[in-house]
Amino acid sequence: MLQDSVKNVFSVPDLRKRVLFTLGLLAVYRIGSHITTPGISKEALAVLAEQARNTMFGLYDMFSGQNLSQMTIFALGIMPYISASIILQLLTVVWPYLERLSKEGELGRRKITQYTRYGTILLAVIQSLGIAIFLERSTEVAGGLPLVYEPGWGFRLMTVLTMTTGSAFIMWLGEQITERGIGNGMSLIIFAGIVVGLPQAVITTLDQLRTGQMSLFRLVLLTALMIAVIAAIVFVERGHRRVTVQYAKRMVGRRMYGGSSTHIPLKVNTGGVIPVIFASSILALPTTLATSMFPPGSWMARAAAQLDYAMPLYNLLFVAGIIFFCYFYTAIIFNPDDVAENMRKYGGFIPGIRPGKRTAEYIDTILTRITLVGAIYLAIVAILPTFLISGFKVAPIPFIGERLDAILPRFVTEGMAVTFYFGGMKKTRIRGRRGQ
Repeated sequence: MLQDSVKNVFSVPDLRKRVLFTLGLLAVYRIGSHITTPGISKEALAVLAEQARNTMFGLYDMFSGQNLSQMTIFALGIMPYISASIILQLLTVVWPYLERLSKEGELGRRKITQYTRYGTILLAVIQSLGIAIFLERSTEVAGGLPLVYEPGWGFRLMTVLTMTTGSAFIMWLGEQITERGIGNGMSLIIFAGIVVGLPQAVITTLDQLRTGQMSLFRLVLLTALMIAVIAAIVFVERGHRRVTVQYAKRMVGRRMYGGSSTHIPLKVNTGGVIPVIFASSILALPTTLATSMFPPGSWMARAAAQLDYAMPLYNLLFVAGIIFFCYFYTAIIFNPDDVAENMRKYGGFIPGIRPGKRTAEYIDTILTRITLVGAIYLAIVAILPTFLISGFKVAPIPFIGERLDAILPRFVTEGMAVTFYFGGMKKTRIRGRRGQ
């Protein structure tokens, strides 16, 4: 099956053109990732990026393909578009005008897409201006190296123009891949940014094997775990619960219509990766505010340190946040009452369930159960990098932390010394934490 699919890529002219077109646009995206925004010191920026990896800066840097830490023209990446899309989806529930547009078919979808583009530009302007001001205020990094050569409104306007244009260009690339390429343009751009560091990670892992820092058994175990995780992700993402729907027979003139049977596919992971993005962004906010507004050693800085990666409180809130946002986002994008009403209008019913309110309650019950399974799966995938890289730091847990740290195996509390990022979210600045 896989061999036939690969063969079709080269044998079917239209498919070959789409694949080559997609690869070409991804190459353009990677070329732009090496063009730095004017007026910024690269040496000081490298130090600042290392210091700020544990904040929201590190989260955005992952989705931008390390463009943010290098302040390239694509520094904002695809995050403004993702944020605008999420905001429009939330507004669709509470704003009747957008709700009507969402039900108007293709025309309504085009209008919502246009509003999403406008929102992307607006968010890009706000974020790029904030980045410019933040860089100007970080006047002393690495022993007094200035981040900005010539601060002022000239630098701010240049940064806004450069980064906003770059974000709009990335949005255009994603839309072109979706329409004229192989599809899922935005996801492919995010994927291209995340996996760009994979070759270097493989080289580093092989060097660890050669120098004895990682044993052959651990490498084989890690490879098997990666394959198992990928298989589990594919299995769950393709999994759905089929709810059988029967349509009653009805006479129209002299012809009989209906009587067919179909199903409603309810996905196990309806929310996709959105709950992970929400939970990570909210948990990164206190650390970001503490870093930028409070001096080191203050009570706010100490409190925010409890939300550091691999800390027990962070892991607990991260898992709880993912589960909460899975239910929250699923409730936004899937309305059982609308589904039940549409079924009733067209003469559909679930065998054994009364049409109307009882059907909506039945669908909601099934959706609640499978969403819990999807949320647990998403939380495990998202927290997996913490276990692989640094382990779970149980010592800070009050009362029982020290005893747990002494009882649990070292690979649980110290991780498997993995130097690359594999799983749901990227974890950074781990090596600097091991000695603390």
